[in-house]
Amino acid sequence: MHIRDTSPTDLARHLAQDFAKRADNADIDGQLPAEDVQALKSSGYLNLSLPKRFGGEGLPMVDCLAAHLELAQGSGSTAMVAGMPLHIFGHASEINQYPEETFEWFCREVIDNGAVFNSIASEPQLGSPSRGGLPESSAIPYEDGWKVNGHKTWSTGGQHLTHMLVRVHIEDDPAVVLVLQGSPGVRWEKTWSNSLSLRASDSHDVFFEDVIIPQNHLIERAQMKSTPNAWFPMVMATLYLGIAIASRDTVIRFALDRVPTALGKPIATLPKIQRQIGEIDLQLQAAKALLFQTAGNWVGDDEHRGQQMAQIVTAKHMVAEIANDVTDKALRVAGGQGITKALPLERHFRDVRAGLMQPPSGDTALEIIGRSAIEQFTPNEQSAS
Repeated sequence: MHIRDTSPTDLARHLAQDFAKRADNADIDGQLPAEDVQALKSSGYLNLSLPKRFGGEGLPMVDCLAAHLELAQGSGSTAMVAGMPLHIFGHASEINQYPEETFEWFCREVIDNGAVFNSIASEPQLGSPSRGGLPESSAIPYEDGWKVNGHKTWSTGGQHLTHMLVRVHIEDDPAVVLVLQGSPGVRWEKTWSNSLSLRASDSHDVFFEDVIIPQNHLIERAQMKSTPNAWFPMVMATLYLGIAIASRDTVIRFALDRVPTALGKPIATLPKIQRQIGEIDLQLQAAKALLFQTAGNWVGDDEHRGQQMAQIVTAKHMVAEIANDVTDKALRVAGGQGITKALPLERHFRDVRAGLMQPPSGDTALEIIGRSAIEQFTPNEQSAS
């Protein structure tokens, strides 16, 4: 099935059903299935946020999220990998991040050659690049190009990536260079397979050891745009909401099938179980409504970006919190079965925990939301109150 033959959500639903067959074993093995990556490439799913002028689907944020919500219900790990180019190209299209020639080159690599992109930014000492700071990884002039050295963490996609947009410093300037997978000096260490969440996302460490790249692989330097990326938190929120919905569906099927001898009928007939599932569904409906209302309202231009970013942060924070609560409740409904491999609930429970760590999160998110609420009051309104 290809994106040109169906709707994005139907394609995502079809892919999710296929990914779900491998998701448990992939989690146990701590390894991203090559079949999943190939399906993302051959189906055109990775083209969703690429602009139409270069052959992509050019979907707005809200439509990309609708598809990604379906995909995430099959495998959170694979949806994490797919979500990286989804947000990178969506954001880049929105802010005209790259020169036209460069951006067309990137898009053609995806469409024509099945390229898989990711931004390789986090480092052991730097942590998340969202908090600022100059990378320790470096690029220095070398003959007709650049020599790249560095160590990056949380590099989602691992060796399945083909194109890595690596954050480095050049002298005292921040910069981004393009490093192709398989270049001499690129070395991977499998550090992620036993992590708490998304074990099959291949979010391993990568080392760049005297990697030589051509001159035109310097993508950005110094004047890099610091425009806030709304696509990243929204795609991540959608990922965790999809996992939580899969958890809801699993526990409902369990409740319908579970017939204790002493009861003689499915536990789904018990008012207590119905109330517990009702709480789960109520939270999921609220999270989905907020997420898609926020995405539908997103304009993406410079004039509205500042005021709408607080809404983006609100949606991401609330959805991640609800996903964690819902997967916890689903485990409680299933009881002892829930913490075994008989059901995927324990995997869902672990996977959504990653959403609590991704920026903006925790107190930082609440501070952004609070400042935005306070700033809505003019000095006159504050004194009148």
